[in-house]
Amino acid sequence: MLIMYTNISKKQKPGAASFHLHLNMQLNISRYWWCQIFGWGVFGLANIFFAYTYGQEITAKMIIRLLIVLALGIPITHLLRNVIIRKKWLVLPIEKIITRLFFSLVTASLIYSLCSLSLFEWFNLSEVNPETKAPFIDRVVLRTFDSSLFLMVWLLIYYVYHYFQKNKKQEVDTFRLQSLVKELELKTIKSHINPHFIFNSLNSIRALVDENPERARRAITELSNILRSSMQTEKLETVPLEQELNIVRDYLALEQMRFEERLKVDFDIDEDTLSQPIPPMMLQTLAENAIKHGISKQVNGGTVFISSDFVGGHHEIIIRNSGILNGHADHIGFGLQSTQDRLNLLFGQKATFEIKDIPGNMVEAKVVMPVNNMR
Repeated sequence: MLIMYTNISKKQKPGAASFHLHLNMQLNISRYWWCQIFGWGVFGLANIFFAYTYGQEITAKMIIRLLIVLALGIPITHLLRNVIIRKKWLVLPIEKIITRLFFSLVTASLIYSLCSLSLFEWFNLSEVNPETKAPFIDRVVLRTFDSSLFLMVWLLIYYVYHYFQKNKKQEVDTFRLQSLVKELELKTIKSHINPHFIFNSLNSIRALVDENPERARRAITELSNILRSSMQTEKLETVPLEQELNIVRDYLALEQMRFEERLKVDFDIDEDTLSQPIPPMMLQTLAENAIKHGISKQVNGGTVFISSDFVGGHHEIIIRNSGILNGHADHIGFGLQSTQDRLNLLFGQKATFEIKDIPGNMVEAKVVMPVNNMR
C-alpha cells in the first residue's frame, strides 16, 4: 500500500494540510478498492458466463451463492493483503516468503471455505440432493482446494503489480542518482577549470607589468572580459560555439600581447556552426593547452589554428599548434582530461576527442560532437 506524505509549510494552515493528506489517502485507497471491485466483478461474471455456456440453469439460489462468494472474497483478500503489508513481505526476497505465503494462502482458503459453506447451509442454498450430499468436512477440503486456486491468482496479480511498481520506482531513483552524479561531476570539472585558467592568465599579465604598463592595463581589461564570460557560463552544461569563440579570441589577444610576433593566430569557422552547443570553456582550455605546451616551448614561437565545420554529419572542431607531443600523447594533463570527461558526460559515445602529432611540426587536437539540428 502506498503512503503519501504532505509537507506542512509554516504558512500552511494545519486544517488544509490535514485535508490534503486525507484526500491523498482517500484517492490511494479508492484505487485499491476499485481494483478489488473490478476484479471480483469479473470473477462473478466469468462464473455466470461459463454456467450459461455449459447449459447450467441460472437460478436465484445460484445468484445468491455467487453474491456470498463475492462478498466473502473481498474481505478475505483484504485481510490477506493486510498481513502481507504488516509483515513487510513485499520487501523480502521470494525465497524467504514462499513458505509464509503458502501457509497464508491455505489459511485464507480454509476460512473462506468454512464461511461460505456455513452460509450455504444456514440459508439452505445447496443445490445438491441432501441424500447424496458429501460430509461437511469433505466438502470443506474440496472447497479449500478450489478456493486456493483463485486466491492464488489474486495473490500473483497483487505481487506482479507491486513488482513492476517497485522496479519503476527503482528506475526513477537510478535516473535521478545518475543525473545527480553527472551534475556533481560537471560542477567539479568546472571548479577546476576556472582557477586553472585564472592562474595562467595572471602569469601572462605579470610578464607585462614591468615591460609595458599600458599594455598590462589592456591585458587586465581583456582578462576581466574573459572572467565575466566564464562566470556567466558556470551554471551551463553547454554554450553556443559563438560565445565560446569570443572568450578564446580575448584569451589569444591577451597571449599575443605577451608573445608579440612569436604568436600567429588563424581562424577558419563555418558560420553555420556558430550556434552548435559545446561544453563551456572547452575551446579555451584547448587553446590554452596549445599555448602552454606548444607555442611557449618554441624558440621562434608558432601558429595556433582553430577551425569549426560540419564533417560527415558531425560537428568537428580542430585546434592545431606548432610543436610536438614528444611521445606523451597517452599522458595528458588535467585540461585535456577534463575535455574528454565532459564530452563523455554530455554526449557519451556520440562524441570523440583525440590529440596527435601531424606533419609539419604540428600538434592537432580534434573534437567530434553530434550535430544539434535545432539551429
